[in-house]
Amino acid sequence: MKLKNILIVVNDIDRSRQFYHDLFGLELVLDNDGNMILTEGLVLQDRKLWKGFLGKEIVPESNSCELYFEERDIEAFVKKLEAYYPSVRYVNRLMTHSWGQKVVRFYDPDGNLIEVGTPMGEQG
Repeated sequence: MKLKNILIVVNDIDRSRQFYHDLFGLELVLDNDGNMILTEGLVLQDRKLWKGFLGKEIVPESNSCELYFEERDIEAFVKKLEAYYPSVRYVNRLMTHSWGQKVVRFYDPDGNLIEVGTPMGEQG
């Protein structure tokens, strides 16, 4: 068995597709009317469909998981983030951990937590 996809719930699937394309270069692989599969295995699920499947409330900014991306030129990434999405909600702005890794954490437009960090073992 292998993990195939990671699914996140979004309010506006087209806005979210654009967000993940703008910042991370993810492309649309398949559009199933409220369920979009992007490259790298990220699936966007329309909130109404997901709520119907589960029959439970969806909690944005639950801080129970995150999407993690690595970027060598993290300063350039932060500039792009601020240029494309100046009203982004940060958990922490660019910082350096005690072990030397630089990271930034923020929410996507629907409250899904994202971390972008420099590759481990390549700090300098």
